Amino acid sequence: METKSVVKVGSRKSQLALIQTNSIINNLKKLNPHLTFEIISMQTTGDKVLDAALSKIGEKNLFTRELEVALEKNEVDFVVHSLKDLPTLLPEGLLIGCVYKRDSPFDAVVMHPSNAGKKLEDLPSGSVIGTSSLRRAAQLARKFPNFQFENIRGNLNTRFRKLDEDNKYSAIILAEAGLHRMGWQDRISQVLDKDTCMYAVSQGAMAVECRSNDPFTLGLLSQIHDPETVIQCVAERAFLKKLEGGCSVPVSAYTEVKDGKLSLTGGVFSIDGTRGRIECVCKDLPKSFEEKEKLNISPNGPRQFAGIVGNEKVSIETLEVAQKVGEEIAELMLKSEAKDILANAKAETAAAIIAEKQRKEAEKKKNEAEKIQTNGHNAHLVTANGH
Repeated sequence: METKSVVKVGSRKSQLALIQTNSIINNLKKLNPHLTFEIISMQTTGDKVLDAALSKIGEKNLFTRELEVALEKNEVDFVVHSLKDLPTLLPEGLLIGCVYKRDSPFDAVVMHPSNAGKKLEDLPSGSVIGTSSLRRAAQLARKFPNFQFENIRGNLNTRFRKLDEDNKYSAIILAEAGLHRMGWQDRISQVLDKDTCMYAVSQGAMAVECRSNDPFTLGLLSQIHDPETVIQCVAERAFLKKLEGGCSVPVSAYTEVKDGKLSLTGGVFSIDGTRGRIECVCKDLPKSFEEKEKLNISPNGPRQFAGIVGNEKVSIETLEVAQKVGEEIAELMLKSEAKDILANAKAETAAAIIAEKQRKEAEKKKNEAEKIQTNGHNAHLVTANGH
């Protein structure tokens, strides 16, 4: 098997992304002090397009594709993601070689300084809440129908600046895990429980993507692969994959591994929050969950479950149960009114994507026309001055 002394790691350039990447590297360094890790950072499409809601851009791999291309070209050995950003269908030849121990998966409320110490229920009717997530807006609209929910994009630093300086938003909703990783937990006014807002699939978990034919990197990553997080995220991603969802539809989850059982609650909501369906499935996990059991790896690479591989800490049988739990909830959804809710949400999002593209095209044509007009006016002035 190939050995390396230098491991190249791909990451987005944002402060949070680099914090997450360094967290993974530091944990691997402790276990492999002989290795040197080199970070190669880059911007993704999602980092560049900041004038539209995520759901209106119309791409599933907004924050991952450029990193995956670097992997495919062997320019990096692995890339670090927030797992919720990774589509459930990965490019051929790539897989999730490690899911690091999950931090809080819940959403948190960050108030405008004038509302410090308050909770959402303390805000007046008509308050503007900033969020880039259809899932958050849909669920919170059910609880707070008198609020306005408006898109807010950019990295965490940008969103904080918009909140504090624009005086437009009464509060913004962000992932609690990201706030803790940035050291901004003192700005959290409220953490939303599952009855108020179930979280996004895989939220709070960091994933490391690598090539399926790279046993050295797979072996390296298996050292920090967290069994309980893997089980939860396999179930959640299997649920989302079966529904063919993503950031374009309000799909949410809540997972527990307790007393040898795996329970997953899944939610599907209309974009305006007026309709919703919640289902729950609970299954016993095989006793081998607590045992170390070698995975059966075929010549084609490790077997994947919603894109995630296992390791000796969690058995194939356990991962099969987790995947089945996610698929069963999706099947229950698709046999209920949730199928219609999903179809309508996807249609609304598709229409919004078309409208956004038309808006940008019209804006581009307008700018080009103004440029031509300005150039023509300047040419006229030059001619007049020449005479």
